[in-house]
Amino acid sequence: MTKKQLLFLSLASLMFLFSGCVNESLALPGMGSSSKPSQSGNTWADETNINDVYIDDLDENNNTATESETMITEESPQSVVKRIPFPVGEYTRLARIGKGTVKGTIYITDYSGNKIPGKETRLYLNPATSYSNQWYKESYIGGKKMEKADSRLFNYLRFTASDKSGNFAFYGVPTGSYYLIGTVKCGTECGYDTPKNIRIAKKISIRGNQILEADLARPVD
Repeated sequence: MTKKQLLFLSLASLMFLFSGCVNESLALPGMGSSSKPSQSGNTWADETNINDVYIDDLDENNNTATESETMITEESPQSVVKRIPFPVGEYTRLARIGKGTVKGTIYITDYSGNKIPGKETRLYLNPATSYSNQWYKESYIGGKKMEKADSRLFNYLRFTASDKSGNFAFYGVPTGSYYLIGTVKCGTECGYDTPKNIRIAKKISIRGNQILEADLARPVD
């Protein structure tokens, strides 16, 4: 075998080895892409960004009508209600797994008694604690503006969405008391010049594998 033949065979061998390494390295990302993402066990946190949450507990919105007939449009810093410290102990004691079901319909009743459903809107179950009790009393009933809520609350909310008729359901709800919260978007049919998101909230309690029928409704102010 001549020197030229030996050199050719050596180069061919090196090219073969190099191409095999490249192909193997290119295959690795494909193998990784087929793996399933890890789950934290908190479906709400996995599927929802905290910035998407639309209740005063986590986000302020002065265009949301509350139980109070007087809407606050101009407020000084002194009028903003300070929240109590986040009660970590109360929340860590809450059950995280349950068998209960909460279902119903969210709607507004106009002046003629017609029901205006909350179509494809978000609804929340907010555990009843000293923290959420303050929100319900000061913000929902009192109509006052509050400081932004502690972001840790996000981990304890339960979420669902209504269908086009306003029907909704929560499954796997642990025993306990909650604030059921949702909004209905309403405009001229409610007598408003521009559409408003009308917030509705009420306290409910559920135990064991109970199926609780709980409509979320209120009349137009």
